[in-house]
Amino acid sequence: MKIESIKKSEKRPDRFVVLFDEGTEIRVSAIQIADFGLYTGLELSDEQYSELSQGLIQSTSKARALRILGNRSLSAREIEKRLIQKGESEETAQNTVGWLEDIGYISDTEYAAAIVKHYSSKGYGLARIKDELYRRGIQRDLWDTALQDLGGMQEAAQEFLKKKLRGSLDKEDMRRAVDALCRRGFQYQEAREALNRYLEEAEEPEEITYDH
Repeated sequence: MKIESIKKSEKRPDRFVVLFDEGTEIRVSAIQIADFGLYTGLELSDEQYSELSQGLIQSTSKARALRILGNRSLSAREIEKRLIQKGESEETAQNTVGWLEDIGYISDTEYAAAIVKHYSSKGYGLARIKDELYRRGIQRDLWDTALQDLGGMQEAAQEFLKKKLRGSLDKEDMRRAVDALCRRGFQYQEAREALNRYLEEAEEPEEITYDH
């Protein structure tokens, strides 16, 4: 097979149409033309053409993955899913994710640690943090490492109650505040302990029976 011409695409100015002598066309970027050494008159065997086609597919997937990432952090699974949604095959998506990991562009270990740090700093409990790790496709064998330095959960719960209650000792207000803590991923016992400390620090502390 021989390349007869390389022309700019009329529909997409950032793409080029490579025409082969037997009528086959492929669309490539300027970077791909340079990377694969394409030029008018280049002759390729069937095997070389097949390698070129596969190389172009993988190259396109890599460029797409980098656009998906932008300045964001994503897990390997999240990127793989998005590539497949964009039309890449499962194999191509997996190979692209492997390439991103090899060059150090993504790391699920670092991403998991960032998720834990972010949600714990926002005052969320362990259950909610684990939900986020699961939702983002982080492998479970990375959870323990990410969670091992997690601390200050009781302090976070108490701080949330202070902001929520603003000094109120109304039983209904406290019930709603405890329920809100549970929705944020804290266990009921943790929420009760935080409430007890809140009462101890209140201006008018008293023993209050609270039934959930």
